[in-house]
Amino acid sequence: MNTKLIAKNPTAYHNYFIEDKMEAGIVLFGTEIKSIRAGKVNLKDSYANIKNGEIYISGMHISPYEHGNIFNKNPLRDRKLLLNKREINRLIGLTKQKGYTLIPISIYFKGNFVKVELGIGKGKKLYDKRQDIAKKDAERKINQAMKQKYRD
Repeated sequence: MNTKLIAKNPTAYHNYFIEDKMEAGIVLFGTEIKSIRAGKVNLKDSYANIKNGEIYISGMHISPYEHGNIFNKNPLRDRKLLLNKREINRLIGLTKQKGYTLIPISIYFKGNFVKVELGIGKGKKLYDKRQDIAKKDAERKINQAMKQKYRD
């Protein structure tokens, strides 16, 4: 099936070591879908949590649809994720371990359906973040030097 990326979480890989990924559906209303099709969604401060054996995504901002009037919902409301019982039990077991959390990595269309890519991540310490920044900076300098070498 064809997939179309809508939004990515820019802080997911910066703040967490992502150890596993999972695809989940999401329960949305019509005006939210129209707003998502327009690209007005933000995953920056979002996270997933478990309530009563179900998984909800919190902090995901979907801007109100401009022509939606009374049908618009709260842009920051909790939205239920669609997973089967086996997947939910697996995620519950993983998040009970110390330091693990569920982070939405990206949101995309798969056919006509909106899907969320969830990551099971462990929080990074400050020195880990510094090491990642130094590594990216070194790779960038190497790539620039290689490009300069081939130009000459």
